[in-house]
Amino acid sequence: MGESRIRMLATRWEPVAFAALRIVVGLMFTFHGVQKIFGWHAGAMPPVGSQLWIGGLIELAAGLLVASGWFTRPAAFVSSGQMAVAYIQFHWKLAFANAMWVPALNKGEPAVLYCFVFLFIAAHGAGIVSVDGRGRRE
Repeated sequence: MGESRIRMLATRWEPVAFAALRIVVGLMFTFHGVQKIFGWHAGAMPPVGSQLWIGGLIELAAGLLVASGWFTRPAAFVSSGQMAVAYIQFHWKLAFANAMWVPALNKGEPAVLYCFVFLFIAAHGAGIVSVDGRGRRE
């Protein structure tokens, strides 16, 4: 298979791949919110009204919005910001000693990845298979 054929296939399937990424990331984020708000498959639930509980509400609501492709850009932007805060406040903690700013060492890789995937989704928009996209076609 030549490079031009691969490029053609990639171009054709890019909208589908992006939709799958948006839906899967949104649903995974939703699951984190369900864990925090309802305690489903979680060791402990954060106290109602705490910062972690509010984060769970954001994860639940914004995850569903991103997955469905409804108000995708603002939901993804808020989610990206939440993950930036989560990384800085809970993983990095502004600690420079012993290379604790490195995501692999402070267990912050998922937060960093979510942050930048949501930032990309906010910039890209909903794409196909989305409530936002349906409104544009009508």
